[in-house]
Amino acid sequence: HDPDADRCAMAAPMRDGSWRLLRGDEVGALLGWWTLARASEFKLATPQGTFANSIVSSTLLGKMAAKNNMPFQFTLTGFKWIAKIEDLLFGFEEALGYCVDPASVRDKDGISAGLRLVEMAAHLKANNRTVNDVLDDIAREFGLHRTDQLSVRMSDLAAIPAAVARLRATPPATVAGMTVLEVIDLKNGWSGLPPTDGIMLQLEGGRVIARPSGTEPKLKCYLECIIDNTSDIAAAEKAANDIIAKMKSDMALALGV
Repeated sequence: HDPDADRCAMAAPMRDGSWRLLRGDEVGALLGWWTLARASEFKLATPQGTFANSIVSSTLLGKMAAKNNMPFQFTLTGFKWIAKIEDLLFGFEEALGYCVDPASVRDKDGISAGLRLVEMAAHLKANNRTVNDVLDDIAREFGLHRTDQLSVRMSDLAAIPAAVARLRATPPATVAGMTVLEVIDLKNGWSGLPPTDGIMLQLEGGRVIARPSGTEPKLKCYLECIIDNTSDIAAAEKAANDIIAKMKSDMALALGV
């Protein structure tokens, strides 16, 4: 078994003619959009089922599902949780794992996801559109959702739970200038999920989840900022990148790493 075959990444042309690798959450949004759009484009039956993504992935897919009156569920980190969702239609995790055809492969599968992306790209090209056009449309409708990670490898394994405990005991009042609206201890469960070790900060304009890695000696901090003013997409992207950079430095300070 080749683990790389489970994962699927995508590159897109930039406005200046260069190329960039899309983030896992961006590919997730595109596949979620295409799961809905391809039905009308190819005169297929209206898709039925539940959208899902891991708790550390973007909040965008849940908003897209709600707009289209589709059920949505967050899951714990790890694709085994996504695969357990009853009536799953499409599920993903930010670490490049996608399930686009659960009736055939009820797991992350880069081959079927890659084929679905090629199908989408070919359809867009035939209509003189690009994946960037779709991402811009999604941003205009739902706000620009920019995600990133602060990932810190630690040789002293005891330092990882200590950093999480520090955040739990003294969470910041603001992150990158955004007010912390709520501090959620995931050890108590959240939104129907089983308890897990981690802290969620709900921000006025974003979200942070800090947790120990389940597979490596790392502390991971998943960052998301949301820019609602997308009248100028390029300006919104610059603002989001600046905010994410500040979120990284503020969370490093809050975690003491």
